[in-house]
Amino acid sequence: MKSETRNALLKAYAQLHQIIEELYEAHDKAIENNDFDDASLLASRADRLYECDSFLSKSIT
Repeated sequence: MKSETRNALLKAYAQLHQIIEELYEAHDKAIENNDFDDASLLASRADRLYECDSFLSKSIT
């Protein structure tokens, strides 16, 4: 794999990881506010992105 490609994947991996963290943090806040429908949606999206995150990390190494 070319270093340019690897760098692009590493950048995407870092950004995706940040998005996932933000979604889980928003989930926690929604739970605190008893917004269970929103919390469920946020957790679901975070979980789906986490699956992508795992796949992406495997392609980098």
